[in-house]
Amino acid sequence: MTGESPGPHQSQPLLHAGAELGDAEAVMILVHGRGATAESILELASMIYDPRIAYLAPQAAGNTWYPYSFLAPLQRNEPGLSSGLEVIDNAVRLATENGIGARRTIIGGFSQGACLATEYVARNARRFGGLLTFSGGLIGPLGMQHVYDGTLAGTPVFLGCSDRDAHIPLERVEETANVLKQMGADVVKRIYPNMGHTIIDDELQRASEIIGDLFTQ
Repeated sequence: MTGESPGPHQSQPLLHAGAELGDAEAVMILVHGRGATAESILELASMIYDPRIAYLAPQAAGNTWYPYSFLAPLQRNEPGLSSGLEVIDNAVRLATENGIGARRTIIGGFSQGACLATEYVARNARRFGGLLTFSGGLIGPLGMQHVYDGTLAGTPVFLGCSDRDAHIPLERVEETANVLKQMGADVVKRIYPNMGHTIIDDELQRASEIIGDLFTQ
């Protein structure tokens, strides 16, 4: 990804909360869901706040990263899909430019944002500080073969979802966990009975554990 393409999301703002980038010891990039905003996903940051972290939240044009279900054929969700992945890449590069490498960068999101974050990490495999997938999974039709280059080299991953989420098939959550494990990630998967399409306290606790581990490396 070059950061040069004029995709639909490239002109949108990148919001910031927490530590200033120049002072931060780590970065967390949070990606909002369909119909939501960067402001709303930063409410999640307040629930897993650490004063050493700079929290970055990109905004999607029209509040939607890609138009169709994450299970649609990939091409149907272009150019939004590629543009959204590039936005995350730009945020990762911004962290790097401020002296914070991938090992101190956590990427996460909810719903459509969780799918985008997970796809980004798989396509750009390296040792990240963490991946937080709240009600999401890898992008593409059911039955497609997910093949990615590189290794996640022990990246801590949390996958949390309901057992009957109307938007996220359990099959895709299981598949995502398996693919990321095969890529070398340290995956914790939690399937919550009747949770619905939301984020609960146990998921926040899992995220806080990944944050805590950042500063023991």
